[in-house]
Amino acid sequence: MPARALLPDRSDEPTWLRPAGCNSVLKYTGDPALQREIRDEAAAYFERTGIARDGGVRMLVKSLIIVAWVVTTYLLMLFVATQTWQFILLAFSMGLALAGVGFSIQHDGGHGAYSAHPWVSRAAALALDAIGGSSYMWHYKHNVLHHTYPNVEQVDDDISQAPWLRLSSTDPYFPIHRYQFVYSWLLYIFMTPKWLFVDDFKRLFTQRAGPRRVPPPTRRGIATLVLGKIFAYSWMLVIPLSIHGASWSMFGLYVLIAWVWGVAMAITFQLAHCNDTAEFGNWPGEGKPMEMGWAEQQIATTVNFSQGNPVLTWYLGGLNYQIEHHLFPKVCHIHYPGLSAVVKDVCERRGVTYRVQPTMWSALRSHIGHLKRMGAAA
Repeated sequence: MPARALLPDRSDEPTWLRPAGCNSVLKYTGDPALQREIRDEAAAYFERTGIARDGGVRMLVKSLIIVAWVVTTYLLMLFVATQTWQFILLAFSMGLALAGVGFSIQHDGGHGAYSAHPWVSRAAALALDAIGGSSYMWHYKHNVLHHTYPNVEQVDDDISQAPWLRLSSTDPYFPIHRYQFVYSWLLYIFMTPKWLFVDDFKRLFTQRAGPRRVPPPTRRGIATLVLGKIFAYSWMLVIPLSIHGASWSMFGLYVLIAWVWGVAMAITFQLAHCNDTAEFGNWPGEGKPMEMGWAEQQIATTVNFSQGNPVLTWYLGGLNYQIEHHLFPKVCHIHYPGLSAVVKDVCERRGVTYRVQPTMWSALRSHIGHLKRMGAAA
């Protein structure tokens, strides 16, 4: 496998990315030697082990397990559950299962890492549309903005949750942020409903992801979004409500599913990016390049956590190996544990800090510490 295929080509950044007040795209400077060495060592790893960078049969089996989890939970909720405690347990199951679809199927598909066959990866990416999101909008918000400029304030829309949360120093400060380490967990109730019913349409009509412009939607992009929403709204809302009827109990069930789903998704991202050890970068100003090289930026702004937990790694789709994911977004997540040793070794040789939280709980404490620090008076 050519070494260059492992790392994204950052020599030509997307020309449509225009930070407010800036007439040129953001460029990375720095020594590209680190990026080249990581790329070459990773290529040697795959050549030495004889494994392909895609997921192969392992991903197909894993995907079937997760889809079966969603379908089984759904059918039990529709036709079997009768007691409140049963619906509560199934709500937790559904929230976690839907997050799992995003972590392990859609995410790899959206990055083109799911399969060696591009059409299979594209099909896997459509799993997001099946659960109410938009793979079309996700590509620009996540693949282009977040992965090209992680934790770059005013550019990376994933760290912009103002005014509700203050996750970076450039976000406006309000006194209520002093308590965001407490109330943020309740706000996650609104994360997925807002995403499913508001955000995708807002981005479609405004052609913006946060403050950044995105390209005009194609006919295929619009059709995928609309048809996906119709499908998701049908199985999520129309069918359950036609069987169980509209009631406060059903409303409570939806709220619980949304909260579990939102918490699972939010903390997976925030434990890796919004914590006391990950670095944040500022937009350097009009016509000025970023201070770090691309690879240095990916490593400095991401933190791995709970690497020794195979169950968590399986469920999160390897997203507790965020450093490897950011360096190798087109490599299937099942290879991240193996690649982590390669990346860590290169970092140690070059004196680059490789950040790891040993457990999920230590990562959670670090994230809460970050929320407290950002919530202190500016």
